[in-house]
Amino acid sequence: MSKKLFVVTGPSGAGIGELVRALFAAREDLAAVTPLTARKPKEGERDGVGFYFYDLEGWNALKEAGELLETTEFAGNDYGTSRRLVEEQLAAGRNVLLNLSVERAAQVKRSMPAAVCVYVEPSPAVLRERYRRIARSEFEVSVRMETADRQRALAGFCDHVVNSDDIPAAVAAFNTLLDS
Repeated sequence: MSKKLFVVTGPSGAGIGELVRALFAAREDLAAVTPLTARKPKEGERDGVGFYFYDLEGWNALKEAGELLETTEFAGNDYGTSRRLVEEQLAAGRNVLLNLSVERAAQVKRSMPAAVCVYVEPSPAVLRERYRRIARSEFEVSVRMETADRQRALAGFCDHVVNSDDIPAAVAAFNTLLDS
């Protein structure tokens, strides 16, 4: 069976971190890909552990060569995913799982149309309750819900939706997708 690139995305509070940790803990055929960045390593960081570090010239060469499946800029620094590293894992017989924002997931889908994009979200009531546990005010809950609505509206490119009201059920649903 050929292996696939799976991209999981969704709003904060969807339980994606817990879902991804459970999938990696349970599956030997699943691989992560270390992201790339054009920032300098912080004290104690090593190349290939957490990130692969590039200078701006090297980063621009990667972009020009089409080596990056997706990129983003955060706090003045560039980040992205290597096409080569993904393809190496697939060739080694592993499914690859990337956890990305909706915008970054859309870039991957455009760069690699065979990627399987999965939007993970709980029901609005469960998401609101999760936000209430971490928010300082109802205003913050409302802002987070509006952000989740905007992300959902952008996620039409996703191939599947997994409900994450119940994380173990979401893990089972995602495992079904991985095995299909």
